[in-house]
Amino acid sequence: MVTIIGGGIAGTVLAGALARHGHPATVYERQAHPRNGQFLVLDGRAHAALHSLGVPMDRLHNVSHPLTAIRIAYTDNERTRPSDGHRLYFRDDLMGVLSDFAGTAGAQRHDGITITDLDPATGTVVNRAAAVAADDLIIGADGADSLVRARLEPARSAEYAGQTVVYGTTRVAVRPGSAPSVLHFQGRVGTGTLPTSTFGHFWNDEVAVWFCRITQPELSPEDLGTHPAPDWTEAVRQSAPAIAPLVDTMLTETDTVRVINARNVPLATAAPPRSPVILCGDADHALTPAAGVGARDAIEDAAALATALTTGADPAAAMAERRRQLVEERDRIARLYERPRK
Repeated sequence: MVTIIGGGIAGTVLAGALARHGHPATVYERQAHPRNGQFLVLDGRAHAALHSLGVPMDRLHNVSHPLTAIRIAYTDNERTRPSDGHRLYFRDDLMGVLSDFAGTAGAQRHDGITITDLDPATGTVVNRAAAVAADDLIIGADGADSLVRARLEPARSAEYAGQTVVYGTTRVAVRPGSAPSVLHFQGRVGTGTLPTSTFGHFWNDEVAVWFCRITQPELSPEDLGTHPAPDWTEAVRQSAPAIAPLVDTMLTETDTVRVINARNVPLATAAPPRSPVILCGDADHALTPAAGVGARDAIEDAAALATALTTGADPAAAMAERRRQLVEERDRIARLYERPRK
């Protein structure tokens, strides 16, 4: 029996993959009706992993939008690369498909139950004062603020990544004048490692979305979450002055925005994975910015754990190998987002 703490992408995919192979899996998710409102991009590798686990590809295609290319432009530096199976999703739509997959496979899910404690030595999971599980294996897939990680490795906390991120979706599908079906990044370089700001957007005949990353001090909790778009209009306009008319087109048709502090979970100081409690996804290695790679990493974690558990291999060794792969890829991610130099 496997208990999964956290019903996001990693936890839901893993539960469905295990149940599909006859391995009982139970998910506990603290939100009663999980909804997010953000959007993300999955690449070809993520889709290949989902397909291998049995997630219906036609369902995924029905709720997503294909990309033809990714364009990154800072000052006089611009590069465009073709899509490698990239598709844009609203997170809630993606989670709907994944939740249906897990439910159909027979995984048990309990929303609205907050896990308040965990004994790593025994694998006992506690909801308030009552033990709700003490199974063979506990998977911590409860995000960057993971309670499971806090009990396993109290010194390894999520860290502010130096940027505020603002997400917006227009009320109607606007045509801002850029190439359609392309994920555009336009920004300003600064004197530090991170760009001063980045404005990203995507549009087609059905939808138009945008985001803005601003390098600045960490925001307080009351400044996060959903806010009226006019509260952020000026900051967003300043993020990409070279394309001000395009930015204004998107802003004019946006009612509300979602604001978050971008954060990382460091891997360098991580303790080796060890049963009966193992971390996966953002709970173990959140990284931002990640261009959808963060979601792909969570899916590939789930695939590695599912393979180990359904073949009798060691799940701790599977996650140790996943960490090795992630560390190797981080340099490539850094090069993709590094400040362009002349």
